[in-house]
Amino acid sequence: MKFTELNLTESVQQGIDDAGFVDCTEVQERTFSATLSGRDVLVQSQTGTGKTAAFLISIYQLMTTDPKFQGKRALIIAPTRELAVQIEKEAQLLGRHLPFGVGCFYGGVGYADQERKIAENVEIIVGTPGRLIDFAKSGKLDFRAVGILVIDEADRLFDMGFYPDIQWMLRRMLPKEERMTMLYSATLSTRARNIAWQHMDSPAEIEVEPEHLTVKTIDQTLYHVSREEKMKVLLGILKKKNPENALIFTNMKRTAEEIAKRLQLNGYACKFIIGDLPQKKRQNIIDSIKNGSLKFLVATDVAARGLHVDDLEMVVNYDIPEDPEAYVHRIGRTARAGKSGLAVALACERYVLGLEAIESLIGQKIPVEPVTDDLLHADESAGRPLHIVRTPRPGDGPRDHRSGGGRSDRGGRRPRSAQHGGNAHSREGAETRRVPGRVPEPPVKAKHSTDGAPGDPHAPLPSARRRRNRGQKPTGSPRPEGAGKPVRAGVDERLEYYREKYGEDFRVPDSDSGNSSAAKPQDKKPQSKKAQSPKSQSSTPPTKPRSPGSPADRGAPVDAETAGKGVVSRIKGLFSKKKK
Repeated sequence: MKFTELNLTESVQQGIDDAGFVDCTEVQERTFSATLSGRDVLVQSQTGTGKTAAFLISIYQLMTTDPKFQGKRALIIAPTRELAVQIEKEAQLLGRHLPFGVGCFYGGVGYADQERKIAENVEIIVGTPGRLIDFAKSGKLDFRAVGILVIDEADRLFDMGFYPDIQWMLRRMLPKEERMTMLYSATLSTRARNIAWQHMDSPAEIEVEPEHLTVKTIDQTLYHVSREEKMKVLLGILKKKNPENALIFTNMKRTAEEIAKRLQLNGYACKFIIGDLPQKKRQNIIDSIKNGSLKFLVATDVAARGLHVDDLEMVVNYDIPEDPEAYVHRIGRTARAGKSGLAVALACERYVLGLEAIESLIGQKIPVEPVTDDLLHADESAGRPLHIVRTPRPGDGPRDHRSGGGRSDRGGRRPRSAQHGGNAHSREGAETRRVPGRVPEPPVKAKHSTDGAPGDPHAPLPSARRRRNRGQKPTGSPRPEGAGKPVRAGVDERLEYYREKYGEDFRVPDSDSGNSSAAKPQDKKPQSKKAQSPKSQSSTPPTKPRSPGSPADRGAPVDAETAGKGVVSRIKGLFSKKKK
């Protein structure tokens, strides 16, 4: 079907002509048959089939002709900033001859420009969940003014943990019977279908099998290689195929940075994008690959969401993705709109187990090619040091996790490290371990701390204590005068410290007597008092029991007789004195 057969308004048709669209794709034709009559749609469609144009043309036609949606806003929710920016550009192109403003709202950048844009009451709002919720909570965005809702890449939104945010927004919108909802995704799990069904009004289901798309137009090749040979084989493939441009995918952010730098050392103009890159730098890199000034780009799955490159010749799966659907997303970036493309996969021993699920999903075995000697190209970066730096996020501080692209690319837990606001003592301990022989800083105690006396050999190590104020950082100042001896000091050093503090007559009872608090662990059972001399027992006056955290216990040497008694013995002694 041609677009001219849809009987669209002249302004909408002019935008379609400007974009160069003539024939509807299968997904577009089936979408228009439902949406232009006012029905919700649940669409499973592969990347590159024209689904973005499908919902944008539907929005413009309905807002132009249907009184139900006139004066309302259209809201398009996307999981990442890159995808949101791509949708905004296509909306501006298709709506060039329409009186509707388009605004894009996402995290990682300042609020000022976006606040001005939303104050202009733009009719088409494209954004990521986090920033949209921020504007709603501040009263700048009213979800009840939304007449048409589009949830794009729904499976990714739900898988990335955005379902609570989507639900929060849906609860503040018009009832599902009073709005139109379009849900699009390359793949839809059963859970995603059930969740979407709860918030849509009897949607028409449109499904296009992904394997039909990948098999027909993409030339797929698989190489079984060892991890040590992967870089050499990649260089050999690039030399042999000599593509005009290529997008290389890795599973890890660190790997993406490493491969990009190794390609640079081998003479290739290459850059990388990962989720941690600042938005401005990331957008500049994406623009350079789109306009042809950059030929090779290494990316992770999350960072590349929404990345559209015209006439992309080759996609390389440097790592086989652990999620089979990610493989479909990756290779779908080449061979767009019916064009041919090349997809190469390198299966090493670490990720080869994901191959079976991928072949099951696409419905075929990926053709295997042998690794010949001409593919093992010399790696100029081998043995050369690489400076791998994890780029901090803007501000390197707390960040809205819902703004898209802020999560780990593999969805794993964040490491408990100092750069993520870990315990201050753990940073102290790590610093001490890195510099042998360094005297550790004294822990900062709370006012009523019971961590033990300064210099107490049985006191817990600083790294084991919980700092009362987690926001407090080590000051790095010199050791205060009069502070306790470090717990890692030797026994002789501690004894010398006690003599200086309490006088030359300070002494520690003989270790055989069982009363030495400096050399014997407290958790062992004290030896019998029979080992003590009668003279020492009679000459030492009885003392009252003290709590371990008392000032005297923290600042004075341990009494010999008291140290040899347990708690029960001290209580019995106390009652015996009262009877006397």
